[in-house]
Amino acid sequence: MPFGRRRNRIERSVRERGVPPEPQVRERPQEETTGPYDEADAPEDGVQRIDLGSLRLPAVPGMELRVDVNQAQKVIGASLRSGDSLLQVSAFAAPRAGGIWEGVRADLVTSAKGQGGSLSEREGPFGPELAGTVTASPPPQPGQAAPAAPVRRAARFIGVDGPRWFLRGMISGPAAETPEAGAALEDAFRSIVVVRGTEPMPVREQLPMTLPAQAAQQVAAQQAAQKGGAQQGVVQPSAPGGGTGPTLDA
Repeated sequence: MPFGRRRNRIERSVRERGVPPEPQVRERPQEETTGPYDEADAPEDGVQRIDLGSLRLPAVPGMELRVDVNQAQKVIGASLRSGDSLLQVSAFAAPRAGGIWEGVRADLVTSAKGQGGSLSEREGPFGPELAGTVTASPPPQPGQAAPAAPVRRAARFIGVDGPRWFLRGMISGPAAETPEAGAALEDAFRSIVVVRGTEPMPVREQLPMTLPAQAAQQVAAQQAAQKGGAQQGVVQPSAPGGGTGPTLDA
């Protein structure tokens, strides 16, 4: 006798004796992820992404993907530039239970205040975020004799707690001043895929990033010519479906 029919007959017999049936428990459906994404939830959306190891950043037309590389060819930072606006992104290890964004926000507020800036909390498209001003030194220019004086600039800090990772973004420039100006960089942040890996890491330690092979070769050649020092480059992806992959132009 098929199991389903036998089950139905038992339930009907129980109802006839006046015994209430057992409640049917249904599993709650998992909430859909709209981005940023964990590697396990990465969508098949046709978006071309640059693989930097722990981060896969979208290759958005009209935006430059910049990477900061030290003398050991280690990627120490990554950012997306759109016009005069910048989105700097970093991913960090987080505990299995609970996120770290709340504590990070408190630290950022304290740090900004100590450096002459000011950040306040508000609700944004990714949940709680910080907005205000930060103080930073402009990058040195070729031939510049002395470091430029620190300047205050508008900034937004957005963050998302994922499974054992935390992704932080800092938006600066015009995109930090109005929602309309920040929409494009917000969309780029939403398209990021985080690859946490399985290795145990201390909480808040930055997830390691790497360069694509071809870009790493170019950085090595450029650093050999410049005799060391940190370097920033622009990753320019090939057209989807063709080319040889990302390149890095100093």
